[in-house]
Amino acid sequence: MAEKILMKGNEAIAISAIRNGVDGYFGYPITPQSEVMETLMKEKPWETTGMVVLQAESETSSINMIYGGASCGKKVMTSSSSPGISLMCEGISYIAGAELPCVVVDVMRGGPGLGTIQPSQSDYNQIVKGGGHGDYHNIVLAPASAQDMYDFVDWGFELAFKYRNPVVILADGIIGQMMEKVEMHEMKPRRTAEEILKAAPWATTGKPSTRERNIITSLSLDADIQEKFNRKLKNKYEVIEESEVKFSEYMTEDAEYVFVAFGCSSRICEAVVDELRAEGIRAGLLRPITLWPFPFGEIARLAKQCRSMMSIELNLGQMVHDVRLAVGGTCPVGFYGRQGGNIYTPEEIVGEFKKFNGLA
Repeated sequence: MAEKILMKGNEAIAISAIRNGVDGYFGYPITPQSEVMETLMKEKPWETTGMVVLQAESETSSINMIYGGASCGKKVMTSSSSPGISLMCEGISYIAGAELPCVVVDVMRGGPGLGTIQPSQSDYNQIVKGGGHGDYHNIVLAPASAQDMYDFVDWGFELAFKYRNPVVILADGIIGQMMEKVEMHEMKPRRTAEEILKAAPWATTGKPSTRERNIITSLSLDADIQEKFNRKLKNKYEVIEESEVKFSEYMTEDAEYVFVAFGCSSRICEAVVDELRAEGIRAGLLRPITLWPFPFGEIARLAKQCRSMMSIELNLGQMVHDVRLAVGGTCPVGFYGRQGGNIYTPEEIVGEFKKFNGLA
């Protein structure tokens, strides 16, 4: 029987890392995700599984430690919050350019600058649109519960190694701090050196070998070679877009009005849909689970049956641009958001929805 424990979303990330045989965690404390490292230090997995847990001197150091560990084919991860992720963006671009697998957890807080330690969803552009320099994509997973935080670590590494690409678990401060029951699977053992070489034949080991040396780099001094490589990345991203889009729907079958929301906002919007349905208004919700690849196709399909759509976000309007791109003018697209750590209530969203649709 699976074990269930009450824990924070941040704690679920840490426990999942241990139970999924992660080789190394390198991070730096920053609110509201510090419990990830605190939980790992408390659990001391280096004594039980051999997992390395290290507090680096900065976010820049931690992402470059990830680069090194990933180069060896190891399952390595880090976590931070919005300003810390900004410092990691150069390293994430290097990792994407070297086609290495890793998992990065971003528990968002408000900005810009130091901003507030309160919850936000304002890293959408920073993470979904790349953040660092160059033509690359992160695979971006958006959890909406502590259970998702636990489950997405395993899923994240599966995708990271499948596509040799950084995966970002993009959570808001509410999901990181809220406590819920989490169902945990049995412990997975860490992979042996032989298993790592089999799963990652591209990895470098730093040891003499009869096989051709693997060189890990993102550097090219030849324009034609770089262009060929960028086109290779583009082809990979197209496969991901075709194969890995994930979303959930709530009451959309006959919906005339559809909300689009991720993370904690999607949970609030479920209550909004229930309230509107009780008034006889046929509302529904689409929750993108992968923010990249984004569910453009499903949103476009729903738009054909809708009078309007509305993007609900804890920011000034970042995902709404992708929603409008998907809709393509088929129906009106509205937006409502809060900032600075202020959280909307279902009643507040209902009021804004009615104003936008002329139902007030």
